[in-house]
Amino acid sequence: MEFFDYFEQVYGERWPALLEALKGEGNAVRLQFGESLEPYFLDEASVFAAKMLSVEPGMDVLDMCAAPGGKTLVIASMLQGQGTLQSNDRSPDRRLRLQHVIENSLPPQWRSVINVTGYDGVKFGLHRKESYDRILLDAPCSSDRHVLQSPTHLAEWSAKRVKRLSVEQGSLLASAADALRPGGEIVYGTCALAPLENDAVVAKILKKRPFLEAVRVEEIPEGADRTEYGVHILPDRARGCGPIYCARLRKH
Repeated sequence: MEFFDYFEQVYGERWPALLEALKGEGNAVRLQFGESLEPYFLDEASVFAAKMLSVEPGMDVLDMCAAPGGKTLVIASMLQGQGTLQSNDRSPDRRLRLQHVIENSLPPQWRSVINVTGYDGVKFGLHRKESYDRILLDAPCSSDRHVLQSPTHLAEWSAKRVKRLSVEQGSLLASAADALRPGGEIVYGTCALAPLENDAVVAKILKKRPFLEAVRVEEIPEGADRTEYGVHILPDRARGCGPIYCARLRKH
């Protein structure tokens, strides 16, 4: 099938072991911020990506594509009820899930600084220029681990879709760059396997927005791979975690 041939070309001899790991169970951590609050289970690699944003209390933060909400919980725990967090998702159904997670898994003080919105992410750069200290862009992507678990999605997968998504991801990242304050940072992330959706998107934005620079992350999870611009956490080497790609960008 096209999916398997495509990634065999990308990963070569590593592909059989990676494929088996992708079929296995993930490695989730339990997030719980109070005994009476609902726990939330989030891939350990996703927790790393959110913490890579280095949020501090008092900052203005945008979670641009926030649903279903796991990374918003991590960001809120770093803000500690001080600053602002705009948790945005343009899908009404996903936004309902996001609101449920926020209302049921966070203490009231932490919830009080969160504003849930439903804007198209590509508009932030136009209407909210230089408004945020930190932006998390967990971009819509191929979600290849989920594709493998669905015969329908596997049959629909195509290399053309990867290219189309990379264009959409680039537009969202350009918007995030323009909405970021000077000195601020973006973490761009996906759960995609294809370099076209990961490092290639970052490479393009560094050319289109020369005021951005990629920042090396010093401490990475055990088994994670360093790429040209970021970190790729894949389940065959990282104890079942991922796939998660993340890159940290700073605005001059």
